[in-house]
Amino acid sequence: MAPVVTSVSPTQGNPTGGTPVTINGSGFIGATVVRFGPNFATNVAVVSDTQITARTPPGSGTAKVTVTGPTGTSTQNVFFTYTTVAAPVLTALSPTSGPTGGGNTVTITGTNLTGATQVLFGATPATILTNTATQITVTAPAGTGTVNVTVTTPGGTSNPLPYTYTTISAPTITSLNPTSGPTSGGNTVTITGTNLTGAIQVLFGATPATILTNTATQITVTAPAGPASVVNVTVTTPGGISNPLSYIYVAAPVVTGVSPQFGPDTGGNSVTVTGSGLALASAVHFGPGLATGFTVISDNQLTATAPPGTGTVVVTVTTPGGTSTLGPGNPYYTYLGAPVINSLIPNEGSSLGGDSVTINGSNLTYTDSVTFGGVPASFSVLSDNLAVATTPAHAAGTVNVQLHTPAGNSNTLPFTYDPA
Repeated sequence: MAPVVTSVSPTQGNPTGGTPVTINGSGFIGATVVRFGPNFATNVAVVSDTQITARTPPGSGTAKVTVTGPTGTSTQNVFFTYTTVAAPVLTALSPTSGPTGGGNTVTITGTNLTGATQVLFGATPATILTNTATQITVTAPAGTGTVNVTVTTPGGTSNPLPYTYTTISAPTITSLNPTSGPTSGGNTVTITGTNLTGAIQVLFGATPATILTNTATQITVTAPAGPASVVNVTVTTPGGISNPLSYIYVAAPVVTGVSPQFGPDTGGNSVTVTGSGLALASAVHFGPGLATGFTVISDNQLTATAPPGTGTVVVTVTTPGGTSTLGPGNPYYTYLGAPVINSLIPNEGSSLGGDSVTINGSNLTYTDSVTFGGVPASFSVLSDNLAVATTPAHAAGTVNVQLHTPAGNSNTLPFTYDPA
């Protein structure tokens, strides 16, 4: 079967010939002749059974491209157009220098850059990434010293611009801030060090972070998610890979209980908070209120000083792993107003005790003791405004009656014991 030609690239070139082209198709092994119209191409090289490279002969107009091999000549209608194309002109490189190992991206700016067939750094071709009429981006090859960069298009070869290969020091990182964060990631981490310019990648373990800012001495990144563990953070630049620094992924804390679960609305009392992941606590909140102080006892326990508040609130703990959320357990804390006694009915009784006394007041629901002259009495709470106590025996005379709740002691009212 005769060779088959499916395409030629580029599809146009200068009438003077000499344009480098790639011919694609099949059946090219053993091919001996490539023609552009009636004219023979030069520098023909069979790359594979599906590709041939060559340089165009001089010509004009539109010429059919054919390949002749041992089994015949291709017949497909693939054409190359001879046209006067302006030679490329280079105006700038960015950057103008890079590592001797290459691999960095270089942007070439100029005019007449469409259809670039080759970009050379000295005698070494670069890998073309993007190509428009005014800009080409390439991956620089390895090299040394200062070399000329040139671009070849169907219109010819451009003017040269100098590019310098430099030895770039490997990056060094000295600190991370913060050094820990939530397993969900998403927090900003600042990396400080030297030779950090042009960071290509920042890894948390094996996971890349999103680079936000980058200077010679500082990089900020958005940490990726990761399991609760310690990982190494490294920075890669054209100069190499940095030393590692440890970063701790911290699981979010859990609050399962608080004791006591009640306290005065004025705050100031000590509350024990239990749960897990509490060791790195940075804040404790009672609803919207920030605890006025706290002490970490262990990873499972801390004590906090309750701030002022009202109603029933959720106690939360914040660590580098995040803020605790509602889950198993009872993280609720209720603020209570101080108990108040408004009246005692009756306000006198026998010194033998046993009299029923109705206590009217407010904030009585959580009453935990009633005393008559310091002597505990048995009692029942009927509502937030009403309690009934049974007087204990006491010597004749007048004593103070007082209630106590988790919010503290009530005011006192007198009760008179009559001689039996």
